[in-house]
Amino acid sequence: MYPSLYYAIKDLFGLNIPFLKMIQSFGFFVAIAFLVGAYFWTKELKRKEQLGLLSTTTEKVLIGQKATIAELITSGILGFLIGYKLFYVAFNFTAFTENTQGFLLSPKGNFIGGLALAAISAYLKYREKEKTKLPEPKWIEETLHPYQQVGNLTLIAAFAGLLGAKIFHNLENWDDFMADPVGSLLSFSGLTMYGGLICATIACVYYGKKKGITVTHLIDSAAPSLMLSYSVGRIGCQVAGDGDWGINNIAPKPGWLSWAPDWVWSYDYAHNVNSIGEPIANCFGERYCNHLVPPVFPTPFYETLMCLFLFLVLWNMRKRITTPGVLFSVYLILNGIERFTIEHIRVNTLYHIGDFGFTQAQLISTLLFFTGIIGVFYFRKKAKVQ
Repeated sequence: MYPSLYYAIKDLFGLNIPFLKMIQSFGFFVAIAFLVGAYFWTKELKRKEQLGLLSTTTEKVLIGQKATIAELITSGILGFLIGYKLFYVAFNFTAFTENTQGFLLSPKGNFIGGLALAAISAYLKYREKEKTKLPEPKWIEETLHPYQQVGNLTLIAAFAGLLGAKIFHNLENWDDFMADPVGSLLSFSGLTMYGGLICATIACVYYGKKKGITVTHLIDSAAPSLMLSYSVGRIGCQVAGDGDWGINNIAPKPGWLSWAPDWVWSYDYAHNVNSIGEPIANCFGERYCNHLVPPVFPTPFYETLMCLFLFLVLWNMRKRITTPGVLFSVYLILNGIERFTIEHIRVNTLYHIGDFGFTQAQLISTLLFFTGIIGVFYFRKKAKVQ
């Protein structure tokens, strides 16, 4: 396992680059997932606009205004926060690379560095506004294409998705949350995919409506990208060994899988980022010296393959399904089936109603499945009426 890019580069290429310890493998692949998703989302919005399914909007923008006090204060505060941490890291770099998360979340910093960067940031904002200042500020109308909103939509999805993922994870692991509320909220680990999906979708739909983008076309255009982003994100879970793995698997590898490496069937997640499991023999001087005994199903790898396949299915269907809202409904159906299936071999908290046990993800995936079924009939009926 590679908890950070440092370990991956060292193992694969023999290069010792301490700086890379600050780039966590899971976070790296999550960032790649957002970028890849944004790329395909943009392509689909452009296609829909070319077909006349989406139209441009106009927005009034004030130009030529000098920097306001609020803008200077905001820039200064942002600069202070960055400088406060950046200078502290620069003077304690070795310790920072050994415990990146602890450094970022601690209240420690360099006050002088913060003040310096605050002043620089405020000055740069002032100079930026001075260059475009007019004798009299004026309002102009800007034409906006739907695809130009993807950057903002991606940032909104990232923020709302992270918030939702933390909320749903802590609801699922309430005892752990109550034992350490602050640590649970600030920790980079512990994310629930469905919490992120639900909150990000609500936030993006709200933003899209405000910007005049037809909601059904917005969510349809996002459907393939959502599936692909999830697939790429699961690579991060597999590479880092973040605890999102399967149940114990000591069964011998089946004959039909004889061509594949053993880890495809059963894996011990050696050097996993959470340091879960038993100590690895002769592993010294590292924070990540544990592996799972017995080994487990590598479910993140399975989900990467499953969702990549489902992305190709949705990408192929997007031109054939012409009824607005149906493609996103199909996405919900496929998402529900995929997640409900994989939950049977994943480690998760079980809830019980009598003798019937189920996970939070199985409950939500079932609801998404039936929501998708209802959506297909609803949007098709709506289209016929129109």
